[in-house]
Amino acid sequence: MKVIEIKTDTKSSKIYIGESIQNLKNYLPQCKVVIVTDEVVSGIYRSRFSEYPVIEIGVGEKIKTIDTLEFIFNRFIELEVDRSTYIVAVGGGIVCDVTGFAASVFMRGLRFGFVSTTLLSQVDASVGGKNGVNYHRYKNMIGVFNQPDFVICDTEMLKTLDRKEFIAGFAEIVKGGAIRDENLFRYLENNWQKALEMDTEVINHLVYESVMVKSRVVEADEKEKGERRLLNFGHTFAHSFEKLVDILHGEAVSIGMMVASGISEKLGYLKSQERDRIRQLLKNIGLPVSIGLDVTKLLAAARQDKKREGETIHLILLSRIGEAFSHKIKLNKLEELVYDMRSDFR
Repeated sequence: MKVIEIKTDTKSSKIYIGESIQNLKNYLPQCKVVIVTDEVVSGIYRSRFSEYPVIEIGVGEKIKTIDTLEFIFNRFIELEVDRSTYIVAVGGGIVCDVTGFAASVFMRGLRFGFVSTTLLSQVDASVGGKNGVNYHRYKNMIGVFNQPDFVICDTEMLKTLDRKEFIAGFAEIVKGGAIRDENLFRYLENNWQKALEMDTEVINHLVYESVMVKSRVVEADEKEKGERRLLNFGHTFAHSFEKLVDILHGEAVSIGMMVASGISEKLGYLKSQERDRIRQLLKNIGLPVSIGLDVTKLLAAARQDKKREGETIHLILLSRIGEAFSHKIKLNKLEELVYDMRSDFR
């Protein structure tokens, strides 16, 4: 097991990589504990936390809503949750996002921790303190920054994942390498086959190094005023894809990274060979690199992104693999660039 501690101005959070859910009790205070999970995780792992009351929610992006929050709050009241109660989310990114937000605002804040059960959640979603829900068509529009006390990344739990969901999680690993760590990117280039075979040593290394990338960024900029924006590489268009088609978040990020890499190349920041490396790695892993989508609809959805400021938007671009930067671009210029790349959406 390896431990990474994220220290911010407001809180310290510890990430336990390679720890087992069987040891969850060792990380809990001596008080009332309530578990929040989804119906799939509950069906597989309920026996691992059967001694605690459980709140079970649905699955998928469709449940990341205010209605789900209301359901959790009502269950908190039924279970007589008070300010001494400890909340634990056991699940993927959606469970952790919703539970972290619910715990952060109920009774003005309860302590909470995560057991992360998906690859995407272990390398990204459960780490860094972003908690929230979607609002109508706006992704992650309502939320808070609040670090969990701990995150347990039990990589053995990944073996029960749906294959498509497991592969989708690699998009965030590619992203981490692309924006801040070429060594991580190269390691995945050299070990993607072992990673897909769920080699324990390779998976643990990828999760650890990905969390290290994110922890350094979060410690420097917890509330996304500057450097943390880099973690949005590929996400402006990914969120648009998710609004328009039925696609997993990791798949959307994969295509979004190709769009951002293409824009980086068109603006003269990124060499074509670097873009080709990203494309090839994503294809090797089995992630999509293009999508059949109406560009006009895509751009209309991008205009709703929360990173928009008037007629400009912060777009994360690459100067090389391992080095990203925030580029403030006018929406009409962005639209022009995307129209030039429209063959990528066929």
